[in-house]
Amino acid sequence: MTEHTKTDGLPGMDMPVIGAGIPERAPLRNEKMSAAKVECNACPVLCQISEGRTGACDRYANRAGTLVRVDPVVLLRRAVAQDSAALVPFSRPAAEAQDAQDPDWNGDLLLADEVFVTGVGSSTTYPDYKPAPFIVGSKANGVDMVTVVTEGIFSYCSFKIKIDTDRFLGAEQANVRYKGEVVGHVTTAEYGSQMLSLGGVHHLTGGSKKEGRMTAELMQLLGNKQPVSITIDGGASLVVQAGKAPIVNGVEEQRMRVGCGSAAVGIFARQFAGVADEVVVVDDHITGVLTEHQAGRCLDMPKSGIEMRGRKSTPGRYFQVANPGDGWGGTDIADPLSIIEGWEAGVAKPGLRLLMTSTTGEHAQWYVLDDELKPIEQPMPDEVRRIVQRIGENCEPSLCTVLFLGGAGGSLRAGVSENPVLLTRAIKKALVNVTCGGAPAYVWPGGGITVMVDVMRMPDNSFGTVPTPAIVAPIEFSMRLDDYAALGGHTGHVFSLEQALARGAWQDDGAPLSRQWLAIDDANPWPLGQPPMLG
Repeated sequence: MTEHTKTDGLPGMDMPVIGAGIPERAPLRNEKMSAAKVECNACPVLCQISEGRTGACDRYANRAGTLVRVDPVVLLRRAVAQDSAALVPFSRPAAEAQDAQDPDWNGDLLLADEVFVTGVGSSTTYPDYKPAPFIVGSKANGVDMVTVVTEGIFSYCSFKIKIDTDRFLGAEQANVRYKGEVVGHVTTAEYGSQMLSLGGVHHLTGGSKKEGRMTAELMQLLGNKQPVSITIDGGASLVVQAGKAPIVNGVEEQRMRVGCGSAAVGIFARQFAGVADEVVVVDDHITGVLTEHQAGRCLDMPKSGIEMRGRKSTPGRYFQVANPGDGWGGTDIADPLSIIEGWEAGVAKPGLRLLMTSTTGEHAQWYVLDDELKPIEQPMPDEVRRIVQRIGENCEPSLCTVLFLGGAGGSLRAGVSENPVLLTRAIKKALVNVTCGGAPAYVWPGGGITVMVDVMRMPDNSFGTVPTPAIVAPIEFSMRLDDYAALGGHTGHVFSLEQALARGAWQDDGAPLSRQWLAIDDANPWPLGQPPMLG
């Protein structure tokens, strides 16, 4: 092992004088409060916590008269050995004694850009007047860096849910309910997916107390990748879980469509030509008819004489052939022939071969016109079945995607800088990378710091709640040391990575007592030295 006489973080840094000039708590609100209790300042609720008990959020506890953060702070490494300890206590008051041994960050770890401190479990800056609990100096590619780490308390936040399905879930703007309470709404559908907007400040604080509690509970479960059961007014019942297939009305979805009906007709037109005389791809959005479609015309396919229900958009493309539902192609039909009004005499001919399929290939039937131009179902030829199977092969697995969307307000920015607007400007100038639990966060254009992140790229159990109610989520701001000083950062509270690994947070009040090592998600870039994801 390589020995170190000093950190490879910021050279010559001493640990900040703990609490110098910054009181860690307010005078007690109630002089009658038991001396055995501690008052938690980590959120506006200000719980009075007895010895050995936790506060209302289950995140802070009274341990021997000291307020502590119950969960460990999560540290990321590029790789974690299988024999690494799951939890390692910090060297600080109230932490469990650690056996004498080499620290788990000894050796070459501090020589390279190998450790990133996340906001998960780090504690918060509330009530906004004090620096973030971790302001860590390190090096990336030989450059002195600073990462400001905290847990943010978010009221202005929501989850955007992308559900890969053609099924009708509910009308746009329909209420979404969790345990009977309205917690969001159906929003604009996207290509191959239905979209929900769940949570938000109006549901957290603008309704009844129960609505706020249920909204916070739902949001915490979604963010922590747990399944939730919801219902949509006038629509479906759902089980939604990040990274898993949605369950719609008790049926697990399998496929996300390859395209709309028109797109599917065009994509597979050359394969259908010669083995079918007409192909109809049923779709709630745009139903495609091959011989009328431009793709069929380019392949010189003769018209079949089919007459479709619905509203003709352009040749071979039909809107509103049926109502939305959970049948063929996201419509309410079980019999695909119900969308055919008839056949044009003199154009349609007996023996015409007709394939009707859905946009995922999960529904498909083969017909042949009899002498009265009536479609008669027949066994599907193998060469046609192979094309239908190929449609299915080109459909991606149906998944639920859960995106956290939050606005970084005063407490977050004040924990970074004495002049918070300079942080906002530095981010928009691409000087500061914003991450959530080490996962890249997209920063929306316009004013403020509005971030969006895929919860699947964050550590498990990254989200918590406070009973105000609000959501607790990790956030980190990484930048060059020089840029941090220029934006009015709390440079007096910057301490080295080695010191952070040894002691933890700079403050004593509400600090985490241990650290947990995790390997960074393979999908995530290493946070240090990266520009922000700006819109």
